[in-house]
Amino acid sequence: MPDKPQVNASSFNHLPVLAEVVINSTKELPSKLLDGGLVIDATIGSGGHSSLLLEAYPNLRIIGLDQDPSARAAASNALATFGSQIEILANNFADFVPPEQVAIVFADLGVSSPQLDIPERGFSFLRDGPLDMRMNPETSMTAAELIEHLDENTLANVIYQYGEERLSRRIARKIKKDLLEHGAYKGTKALAYAIAGCYPKRMRHGRIHPATRTFQALRIAVNNELEVLDRFLTQSPEWLLPGGLIIIISFHSLEDRKVKTTFLTDERLERVTRKPIIASAEEIQNNPRSRSAKCRIARKK
Repeated sequence: MPDKPQVNASSFNHLPVLAEVVINSTKELPSKLLDGGLVIDATIGSGGHSSLLLEAYPNLRIIGLDQDPSARAAASNALATFGSQIEILANNFADFVPPEQVAIVFADLGVSSPQLDIPERGFSFLRDGPLDMRMNPETSMTAAELIEHLDENTLANVIYQYGEERLSRRIARKIKKDLLEHGAYKGTKALAYAIAGCYPKRMRHGRIHPATRTFQALRIAVNNELEVLDRFLTQSPEWLLPGGLIIIISFHSLEDRKVKTTFLTDERLERVTRKPIIASAEEIQNNPRSRSAKCRIARKK
């Protein structure tokens, strides 16, 4: 069983993405839903979006969910002034059952800045760290264990399916060869270097790093992100009161495609946004990680 990373709330400071979009989308809700109503913030992170909602609607109540103990600690600190209006639970949103029907279900599906920036979490190759990538550090399988556990063909399929990486077979072959000949990678930078070597030299210095798609794929696989999202999209419309909103911010095409399809085909919902809302040029300048954010909104019929 891997060691549990230390909980460090002070380093968890995440700028909420598309915050103005989220607040503006709630302004058309009937006052009866917002006056004392309940919101599920399914990915509370450090509490940025929840804080803005509570400031906008003083009688609102929020249940915030997060698997990450560092995020929960940070959110507790940030939202302490709201007292009993906020309840923070250690929960995967796909396994949650709300105590009553709610006015808003909100989810920001992105990896937070602190998770990327803290090397010990192993999400990023920009700073060297262990190959971890677990959203919930109490779960058992790290990225290092995953690549050791999977055979070459399955690993290639994971990289292709979850990372949309066209060199997936070459990369999987290299990873398994390295593990056989040299043992486990020492950290995220060593794995990223090996992946980059699978690319022709002329393609190693493009807009995104050659390892980006593979790292995305491993993170999705480690955390079962798409399976969890499927369960959430199936269950969450039942949480909503009639007229209530489900607001989802996604960060890559696999997630956005699932959200789009659900909002288009689920008979319990009607689309509020026909196309995803994206960050303004000003927001992207202030928060570069908002560049890939897409927000879709639907209403419970």
